[in-house]
Amino acid sequence: MNDSYERLANAIILQAVKDYRNALKRLKKHPRNETALYTKIEVERFFRSDWCTELSSIDAEILIRKLKEEVI
Repeated sequence: MNDSYERLANAIILQAVKDYRNALKRLKKHPRNETALYTKIEVERFFRSDWCTELSSIDAEILIRKLKEEVI
């Protein structure tokens, strides 16, 4: 992967991490927040997707667990 594509891939993953972290924080304060719940589910789906696997070698389950631990 050339440098530009690698930077783009990293930016996509980083944005998903930020979105997931924010959704978890909102859900902690407001467990019934439908927008936050939707974001949480969609980002988890992305982390577990083939596309994410193409972008990065991260282990989705470990990443999800670590982000949850951060917020709890």
